[in-house]
Amino acid sequence: MKTIIITGVSGNLGRAVSKKFLAEGYRVVGTLLPKDPAGLFIPHEHFETATANLTDEESARQFVSAVISNNGTIDAAVLTVGGFAMGSVAETGTAAISQQLQLNFETAYNMARPVFIQMMKQGNGRIFLIGSKPGLDMRNSKGMVAYGLAKSLLFRLAELMNQEAKGTNVVTSVVVPSTIDTPQNRKSMPDADPSTWVSADTIANIIHFYCKDEAAALREPVIKVYNNS
Repeated sequence: MKTIIITGVSGNLGRAVSKKFLAEGYRVVGTLLPKDPAGLFIPHEHFETATANLTDEESARQFVSAVISNNGTIDAAVLTVGGFAMGSVAETGTAAISQQLQLNFETAYNMARPVFIQMMKQGNGRIFLIGSKPGLDMRNSKGMVAYGLAKSLLFRLAELMNQEAKGTNVVTSVVVPSTIDTPQNRKSMPDADPSTWVSADTIANIIHFYCKDEAAALREPVIKVYNNS
C-alpha cells in the first residue's frame, strides 16, 4: 500500500486531498495543529493523524521519521499548510515578512526536506507544494507583499529540488490554485461568482493524477488550477 503525507488535514484542501487518496487506496498520514479540534478525523482504517508544529524543524523531522518507521516508504506528500496577510510595501515591515516566511515557506521546507531525503533514498516519490498566483508573478502581489514574497520561494525550492533529483523519479510540483471555493471564501466575498472558482475536490483529483503511472514522465510541473478565475 502506498503512503502519502498530507499537512494541514484539518483545512478544506487537506480534507479533500485526504478523501481522494483514501478512495484510491493510499494510506494517509496527516498533520494537525495543537489547536485543531479532536473531531477532525476521517473515519477510515488507513487514515491517521499526528500533531506537529511544522514551524519547528525538529518536530517536522520527527513526524517524517515516524511515518518512515511505520510504513517503510513515502510515496507522495502534499504540503497545504500556510497563511495569508494583506499589506502594501509601505505597510509591510520585516516582521510581517518574517511571519509570512515562517507560515508559508518554513512550514513547507521543514517537511519537504526530510521527505525529499527519504524519496531520494527510495529513488521515487512526488512532492506537491501549494503555491499561489501572487507567488508565481509579483505583479499579482500588489497589496499582499509579504505573502507574495514568501510564496515565491516555493517555486525556487521546487526548482532546486528537481535539479538535485535529476536522473531519479523524485519530482517536486507546485500547485497554483486560483480562488478555492470554500465556505470561508464565500463568506468573505459574497458578491463574487463562485462558479468561476476552483473546488478543493478538483485540486485533489489533479494532484492524484500527477501521482499516477500515466504522469510518471512529467517533470518540474507548475500546475495552474484556475478554472475561469
